[in-house]
Amino acid sequence: MKENNFDKKSINKQRLAEYVQDDQSIVDFLKKTKIGHIATRWDDQPFITPSTFWYDEIDQEIIFHSNIVGRVRKNSERHPEVCFEASEYGNFLPSNISLEFSMQYESVIIFGEIRIMEDPEEKRNGLYQLLGKYFPGMNPGKEFRPITDKELERTSVYAINIKSWSGKRNWEGKAEQSEKWKPLAEN
Repeated sequence: MKENNFDKKSINKQRLAEYVQDDQSIVDFLKKTKIGHIATRWDDQPFITPSTFWYDEIDQEIIFHSNIVGRVRKNSERHPEVCFEASEYGNFLPSNISLEFSMQYESVIIFGEIRIMEDPEEKRNGLYQLLGKYFPGMNPGKEFRPITDKELERTSVYAINIKSWSGKRNWEGKAEQSEKWKPLAEN
């Protein structure tokens, strides 16, 4: 696991300790969640892009792809520092206390540096791993035609080297309620 570069005490002061996730919970979440958002920038202008992704547990990288040209590619070439977010949401949770309205959620935030894969075999492997996450049991050369060299030439494949991460989870069945206020009706 990557060592978190942040002062964990200062992070924990900013959020409820019971919501903080450990490294293994973060890994498990990254393996199961389907969509992530990559934040890149062009000088002072931030951009965020949704994408499918694969977490490479061995190299501790987030792998995703895009077109050979475009905002993600240009931004990544100019500024390698990126942020990645993945999240899932459940129910909205009403309360009889204004500031206790809540929702069920699980999320991971990653800070790292992006690189564009140049080696064709590394790109091909990254794309096959990505396909394997979303279509398990399907194999190149069996259920689908393998990736061609021409397809690789028109695809950018990226790896975000993870410098630090944090995870939060709140999946309570109901929000905190006050006994001093009229209780909410049960559904």
